[in-house]
Formats: sequence, structure tokens, C-alpha cells
Amino acid sequence: MFGMHRNRINPKSGDKSKKRISFQRCCQLVSAVLVNGYVVGFQKGTIFTGKSKAICVPVLNCYSCPGALGACPIGSLQAVIGGRKHHFPFYVLGMLILFGIVLGRLVCGLLCPFGLVQDLLYQIPTPKVQVPKKIDKPLRYIKYLVLLFLVILLPAFAITKTGITPPYFCEYLCPAGTLGGGIPLMLTNPQLRTLAGALFQWKMLVLLVILVASVLISRPFCRYLCPLGAFYALFHRFSFYQMHLESEKCIGCKQCEQICPMAVEVTKDCNNPECIRCGKCRKVCPTQAIASGFGDNQE
Repeated sequence: MFGMHRNRINPKSGDKSKKRISFQRCCQLVSAVLVNGYVVGFQKGTIFTGKSKAICVPVLNCYSCPGALGACPIGSLQAVIGGRKHHFPFYVLGMLILFGIVLGRLVCGLLCPFGLVQDLLYQIPTPKVQVPKKIDKPLRYIKYLVLLFLVILLPAFAITKTGITPPYFCEYLCPAGTLGGGIPLMLTNPQLRTLAGALFQWKMLVLLVILVASVLISRPFCRYLCPLGAFYALFHRFSFYQMHLESEKCIGCKQCEQICPMAVEVTKDCNNPECIRCGKCRKVCPTQAIASGFGDNQE
């Protein structure tokens, strides 16, 4: 049912691909450092509480991560919706819409720290799993259900006696929070380790499954579960940053589709909402038929 394959890259395009990967990794690493630059937090096991923590970053990055300098937009969205007064999240939604309209899922491809983790794990040399289309396609809708139910509806309507609803996605599903926040805090705080119970064990299991899956499948969390990716995908076709395929130049070699980390059928729809704008397809194209950029300034 699940096919095993090894990545194949045209030797002629290998050098270009390596250059692009290096640029992508550079962007991802710089982004990870910028949003998690509070080094003291990792040393002391404390959470940064400065003024910048009131500002949402555009990527999935746990508020509880000891190094986090900003707030996670998904966590903030749940906190505002599920707070005691249940305000409408004007600021958070406005920020997300802004990034969605300007960049679309380019945020996922070049800026997300958890995307970097998945990319690095997939580089481990093992046979890879190719999920059949009839299974892969319906699974991709799960992230929209996660966004709708765990991030929006449950925090809005599943009100507890205190009047505050839990951040359901952060509490029960988010692997980035466990990896960036839960584990570092547990390692540096003995008291927290004594309090760890079934919930933390569940989140560790979720994280472990996603990390193992990332070795076998390219970006499984981005494909199937990430609510932030689902939100940006809603604006993807209309974002200022777009891909363009010149059909008259395309020779149908499919190298772009072989290297795509999200298994997008580039030759059919290069602006598919699943595309994360990583640029790998553009770099391996032997005829330079694929361009990307803002508006008419595509290169």
C-alpha cells in the first residue's frame, strides 16, 4: 500500500540543488535563531517575559520555549478566543492574514523552525515512503479540521467552569511545543519532571511518531496536521509571492515533482495550496521553466 523509494536527482542539476538547499537552510537557521534568541532561557530553564513576547511571530514556535522571543500565532489565537472575556482576535488574525497575503506558505518553506527539523530528519539516508494519492489527498484535509476544531471552535465554545478554555491544539497535539518548550523545561527543572504525567507522555508519543514519520515521509506534519500551514494555504493562491511555470519551456521531465518535499504536481498546478515555496523545483528545472517572485518581478 505504501511504496518505498529513494530520491533521484538529475546529476546535471545536483550542484544547483545543493546551492538552493544551502540557501534554504540558511534562511531556516537564521529564522530559528531570531525567534529563539534568548539563550539564557535554555541555560536556566526559564521563559522570556520581555515586551517582544506580546508580538506574534509568523511561524509555529511555542511561547513556552525557553528561547522564544515572541508569541506563537496559533497559541495566541487560542488564548484570545478561549480567554475569560472571549474577545475576537483582531490583532492575531490581522497579522496572520498579512503574512498569508504577502508570503503565503513561503513562511512554511523558509522560516518555520519545525519545518527545518522535519527537513533535516528527512535527510537521514533511509528508504522513503511514498504515500499513495488516494490516501495522501484526503489526509491533507486533516490540518483544516485541526484549525477549525482544535484552534477555533473548541476554545470558543468548550468553556470550563473557570470561564477559560484550554489551548487544545497546544495542549494535546502540537509537537513543536513539546520539542521546543516541554523537553527543554523538563531537562532543566527537576520539579517539573516530578509533575509530568499522562498528558506529557501523550505529547511525547505524538512528537516521537511525527519525528519518526519525518525520516520516512517529507514534512508529514506540514502535509497533514499543521493548522498554521492550513491557514496560510487559504491565501496561497492570492499571495503576492507566486510561482510561474512557462509551459512552452517545460519538457515534461518531472524533475520538479520528484524533488518537491510536499509531493505537489508542479507541472499541473505550481501554485497549489500545498506548495511551500521552497524553490527546489525551480532550481532543478533543466530549462528554467519555473519562476518565482512578487507580482511581475519573477525570476
